[in-house]
Amino acid sequence: MERFILHWGDMGPRWGINRTIAQIHALLYIWPTPLTAEQIASTLSVARSNVSVSLRQLQEWGIVKPVRLLGDRRDHFQTMTDVWEMFRLIMAERRKREIDPTLEVLRQCAAQARKPGSADAHAQQKLDELLGFFETVTRWHDQFHSLARPALIRLAKMGRHVRKLLRVAS
Repeated sequence: MERFILHWGDMGPRWGINRTIAQIHALLYIWPTPLTAEQIASTLSVARSNVSVSLRQLQEWGIVKPVRLLGDRRDHFQTMTDVWEMFRLIMAERRKREIDPTLEVLRQCAAQARKPGSADAHAQQKLDELLGFFETVTRWHDQFHSLARPALIRLAKMGRHVRKLLRVAS
């Protein structure tokens, strides 16, 4: 458990989240029962205030939620256990926070570049290419996001069969 939690924490900054948030997520994922903020702080040896801020961010992403246990007034926290649904939520959240704002700016920049005298042909072409890429990726995301879980799993497991279907060389 410790190795997994430490590794997840090391990966967090590479994914654009801080180490403590990633460690808390890993701890909640692997722990068999919901934990209080105090238990999380004690287990990970981090400040209680850091745990509170991190839990709030994980709740904003929708992958951690507070739960009540009978006979205990404190909030306990648990993470999603369905890794496919968790991946889907993280993808949707990253799109909302990273891709959508970039797409909007690209649309504005490309529209401005198309106006006479606004940009050279090279810059206009590059903006249009990038805009086309982002629009294609967001359409793919929408189609991916709308798949039912069983279809999503089947698609992910298809691997090289997709290459054959598309007749793409290895």
